[in-house]
This record gives sequence, structure tokens and C-alpha cells, in this order.
Amino acid sequence: MRLVYCGDVVGRSGREAVLSNISYLKETYKPDAVVVNVENAAHGFGVTPAICREFLERGVDALTTGNHVWQQRDIIPFLNECKRIVRPLNYPESLPGKGAVEINLPNGQKLLVVQVLGRLFMEAVDCPVQALDKLLKSYRLGGNIDAVLVDIHAEATSEKLALGYYLDGRVSVVAGTHTHVPTADCRLLRHGTAYITDVGMCGDYDSVLGFDIEEPINRLARKYTGGRLSVSNGKGTLYGIVVDIDDAAGLATHIEQLVLR
Repeated sequence: MRLVYCGDVVGRSGREAVLSNISYLKETYKPDAVVVNVENAAHGFGVTPAICREFLERGVDALTTGNHVWQQRDIIPFLNECKRIVRPLNYPESLPGKGAVEINLPNGQKLLVVQVLGRLFMEAVDCPVQALDKLLKSYRLGGNIDAVLVDIHAEATSEKLALGYYLDGRVSVVAGTHTHVPTADCRLLRHGTAYITDVGMCGDYDSVLGFDIEEPINRLARKYTGGRLSVSNGKGTLYGIVVDIDDAAGLATHIEQLVLR
């Protein structure tokens, strides 16, 4: 299996960077599955059902979100309606949506897409390790599931690294998101799990994490927080990863960073 995963989509620039390149991605890399993180796709905060449908209709197989998933109110019922979108697994189980979804791919293979929130420097949530351990008891790579992608949406690099090693050999890919800054450490861990600390964002990089620079500078230099963040709408760049996964074992054989400017 070949998997393409695109990092946090931020605003219109991010949407255009991904949507305008889906055909290119499929023609060039010939992935069996394309997964995109859309948690900042709607004006930089959250995502709407209409945006989700556009990605899915254009050929994306599954969508991940993050801690901003609740910020567009009309997405909440959509989380229950759509079977190809996940919100973090370690939110309370009673909340709308699922933290893991099985995607049946056109080639007959089955991909499990999972997302958890980190807890360092983040809002209070349930333990991501316990949530993943409970979920993964039902799956066996190379058995009832062909590949498992785990997105850890977190601030701390140490927490992401620790989870990568904790899951090494149990899942196909551990990919970090949330910081909007791509890291240069994509690699195969010793037991066959592909790993990157942060995939990076899809959006305008002439910005501060996808937002116009004026307000972040005010907050930095003047400690003035009365202004509002505005999404930067310059030309977008797509950051992602391409991962090859062994069909028999369900473990990764190759990972590389993907950049389309």
C-alpha cells in the first residue's frame, strides 16, 4: 500500500494547495489512499461539511481534524453522518464522531485512520496511550487490517516521539500534526513504523502558522491580544508525507517528505 498524508490545511490557501494538486499526486505517486488533515480549513479554525465534501468528492479517502474540530458548529452532526472523518479518539466517547475509522480502499485493502490529542501544553483530555491500547486490541496488522495510520495532534515533540516509539511495530505510520511547522525527521523506526514529528501545514508560509503576521507581531512585541487573527491568503504550499507499506506485514518500508510549492 502507498499512502499520502497531507498536513494541517489552513484557510483558502491550504485548501487550494491540496485540491489543485490531488490529480498530480495521484498521477505522480499513484497512492492507494490519500488522507488530509482539515482542522483549520475553514478560515483557519475548524472545518465545515461543505469543505469536507469537496475534499472527499475530489478523491481524498479520509479526513482528520484536531483540537479545533468543534469550532464550526455545523460540523458536529456531520461527524456522525460521515464515515470518513475522525475527531481525536481520546475525547470523551459520548461526544459526536469517531476517533478511528476503517476505510475500504478501491484495491480491496482496508486502512484504519486514528487520531489522538497530546496532553502536554494542550487542553485536558483522556490518556492517548490508554485510548490507543484499547482500540488496537481489536486489530492485527497483516491480519484483519492492512495498514494503520495514527495522527498525534500535539504541541510537544517529546510526546510525539515517545508515542512513536511506543507504537513502533504495532501500527504502520505515526504522523504528528498541529504545530504547522514541518520537521525534517521522517524515518523508519526500528520495528517498522514510519514516523515524522510534524507533517507541516498546507497553506501560506509567508505568515505565522498560516495567519497574517501583523497580529502575532503585536502579541509578541506589545503583549497586546485585543486584535483578531486573520488567515493569510497568499500562495499556498502543500506539505505531506508519502509512505510505502508492506502488504503482508502492514509495516512501512519507506517514508519521504512531500513538498509542492
